[in-house]
Amino acid sequence: MDEKYEVAYRAGKMYEAELIKGLLLENGIEAVLMNKRDSEFLIGDVEVLVPVESMQKALELINKQKNGE
Repeated sequence: MDEKYEVAYRAGKMYEAELIKGLLLENGIEAVLMNKRDSEFLIGDVEVLVPVESMQKALELINKQKNGE
């Protein structure tokens, strides 16, 4: 993993992060999940990371999804 990755999205639930990851992958953007949730207390977020050079396109797709476009 030599590329630089940035957080494109944070979700409170794993399934929400998986949906966003799937959206990005379907549109040709590499995406990985970083689970930062505590396994005992279930607090924290799941982060969706994308390569720095894909960040702008990823954010556009996520915003369209969130706005129901």
